[in-house]
Amino acid sequence: MFPLCHWWWLKMKHIKDEEFIRGNIPMTKFEVRVLTLALLEIEEEDAFLDIGGGTGSISIECALNGARVHTIEREEEGIELIGKNAHKFNVKINAVKGSAPDDLPEDIRFNKCFIGGSGGNLSSILKYIDSHLAHGGIVCANFITIKNLNEFIELLESHGYKNIETRLVQVSNMDRLGLLKANNPVFIIRGTKP
Repeated sequence: MFPLCHWWWLKMKHIKDEEFIRGNIPMTKFEVRVLTLALLEIEEEDAFLDIGGGTGSISIECALNGARVHTIEREEEGIELIGKNAHKFNVKINAVKGSAPDDLPEDIRFNKCFIGGSGGNLSSILKYIDSHLAHGGIVCANFITIKNLNEFIELLESHGYKNIETRLVQVSNMDRLGLLKANNPVFIIRGTKP
């Protein structure tokens, strides 16, 4: 575990949900995004892969903090939103339309990776990640189902990943009437390649 006083935490830039251009594509919400980014320990010059890019919220914040970002998204609307948000926040994102891992390039290497969507291909995605992730690199994933959570933990363990951490984040926000509206609970899992 890392203390929150590290210099990189102090440099992190965070964007509120309403600042992103949105559509019908799911987006990692602010509170979950902040914790996910903290667990990824994004630093300048990191090579980062975002699997299931959605609206690009995770990718955008990683790029704003100096990472070189590759993302893959299977929905055309998602690719368009990633492009619009990258333009809005003036960052460069190398976005690929397709499904992971089949449409991911073989020639990229990275030291940080986020899985926001797996399309039911967790096993083959982790196999791809493991062959392209630098030693000591971090992989982090968000899931809303216990089934995917358990499968991913088992995959990390079977590939020898260390420092596996799991959190459940459940957030409620108060609306203008004073009523609390709950977001879906999200599991966040992080592991380090030995």
